[in-house]
Amino acid sequence: MSILQLVANGLVLGAVYALVTLGFVLVVNATGAVNFAHGDLVMAGGYAAILFGSWIKLPLLLLLPLVALAMFVLGVLVCCVAYFPLMKRPPSTVFISTLLTGIILQNTYVVAIGPEVKAGPPLLQGSNLPLGPVVLSPQAIATVMVAALLIGGQYLLFFRTPLGRQLRAVAQDREMAMAIGIPAFRLIAITFGLGAALAGVAGAVLSNQFFVSPTGGVSLSIYGYIAVVIGGWGSIFGAVAGAVIIALFQVVASAFVPYTVATGGLYVALLVILFFRPQGLFGERIQRRV
Repeated sequence: MSILQLVANGLVLGAVYALVTLGFVLVVNATGAVNFAHGDLVMAGGYAAILFGSWIKLPLLLLLPLVALAMFVLGVLVCCVAYFPLMKRPPSTVFISTLLTGIILQNTYVVAIGPEVKAGPPLLQGSNLPLGPVVLSPQAIATVMVAALLIGGQYLLFFRTPLGRQLRAVAQDREMAMAIGIPAFRLIAITFGLGAALAGVAGAVLSNQFFVSPTGGVSLSIYGYIAVVIGGWGSIFGAVAGAVIIALFQVVASAFVPYTVATGGLYVALLVILFFRPQGLFGERIQRRV
């Protein structure tokens, strides 16, 4: 396989990782706490895509809004169960509560659906499209288009709408935002919902090629956290860049060395970034994060 083909495959995977990471960083920026159930919400989106695909005989591309809506509701529920009751406790308490929520979700998948690995429906079907030395499937093209649309939509939401300004105000200073009449609790719940919706869409897209399993979200939570650390806290561009860097590293490096060696190299690169630039490649120099 040519280097260009490997890079193209890495960019497609990076687009999906970007959706996972953006949902992750949404909650981190709004609450200052890490939601380690986020990867399990990605798996929930994959399972939702499988269920909706079996009930409604439509291409997955047309079912994505339904998946996103269902995941938005689940995200708000996770917020009400795992965050609001403990929001005034030490950050480690919220960390543990989201971790336990993820374990509950994993066991729910096993009981309700089964422990087997499952594949979801494709976004689009059709013949591969040769673009010079690179060959892309309709699934890959649709994946990039969906990711670009959602990433652009999140940017417009945060920086071009009144709701986005309120969300950023809550993230910067919750008490002050509440003092001037911004409904902080409602906006935090919306943030959890939007983060889960992005996670669900990512899971639906991943479900066809990479499959879903009850414990498959654990590694995605780790990748999401690593991408945020690499890109820098609070930066949408940084989150996307970190996700793409991870995907390119996995795909390209794994073509030349064993996967375990490539993964180890990724963690070594993360340690180097933390040592020389702890705020991330695109982050601010002074941050206070968990």
